[in-house]
Amino acid sequence: MDYELEEISPSEVKQLLKDGKKVSLIDVREDEEVAVGKIPEAAHIKMGEIPDRLAEIDKNEEHIIICRSGRRSENVAYFLLDEGYKVKNMTGGMLEYNKE
Repeated sequence: MDYELEEISPSEVKQLLKDGKKVSLIDVREDEEVAVGKIPEAAHIKMGEIPDRLAEIDKNEEHIIICRSGRRSENVAYFLLDEGYKVKNMTGGMLEYNKE
């Protein structure tokens, strides 16, 4: 696997949403983490459920993967890349997103 995982910053994600761009956001955190708050536009698919729920993820769209700090989402993004999806990892995760 030589392809690079593309990254997007929380501020870039905010800008896309502010501009009203149609973006697919997938939050891979656990239920209790999401209960504390997530980006309203984001779909919630727990990291462990991703392999079983691939049918819900559109291969023709680009998806931005989100977690708490950017580490789990990076793993999920690499997995989805392997499966042939177009994905970006949101660096810094929700910690960074909520800081701004």
